[in-house]
Amino acid sequence: MRIRTTTRSRRAKWFAATIGLATTGALVLSTGGATGHGYTDLPVSRQKLCQNGTVTGCGDIQWEPQSVEGPKGFPSSGPADGQLCSGGVSRFGQLNSATKPGGGAWPTTKVTGGQQYTFRWQFTASHATTDFRYYITKNGWNQNAPLTRSALQTTPFLTVPYNGRPPATLSHSGTLPSGKSGHHMILSVWTIADTGNAFYACSDVTF
Repeated sequence: MRIRTTTRSRRAKWFAATIGLATTGALVLSTGGATGHGYTDLPVSRQKLCQNGTVTGCGDIQWEPQSVEGPKGFPSSGPADGQLCSGGVSRFGQLNSATKPGGGAWPTTKVTGGQQYTFRWQFTASHATTDFRYYITKNGWNQNAPLTRSALQTTPFLTVPYNGRPPATLSHSGTLPSGKSGHHMILSVWTIADTGNAFYACSDVTF
């Protein structure tokens, strides 16, 4: 009887261990999707400022600067007005505010109109890509409200077609618009070729 009890006990322990491994594997698979996908750090985006600790109190975006993903097709479709900087993702809503969490202005990157600028993306997951597009706010835009289409020049000042999957870091250059002064916002959009989504990043700049 002791032998039978020991055998049953071993089988029970083996079964429990197997179930535990399966559960752990499922957990890894279910959380693995949070690792994608990309953001801009030149000019530095709001999500990067949250991730690197320059801006605090940002919530979930500090752990997932790469995850600002929303519907593609901007400006005719895409995230709703007032939610462009968060890609329409409610848990990243701090990115939409005209002020940083806790109050005060978002830090800006100094740029010069009419000059070449190198834009840079960082990727944690690569996707088949259609293009990268860059939009800028109009002169006289409302800086005290979340970003909307009416605040933007809805024709991109730079479009970079891209056929393939980008590497972990990708840079490309373009000419910044002239005739700008003071605080403006650049909305960067990475359009994915084989899904219905794109990735969005808002960068505050000063001319």
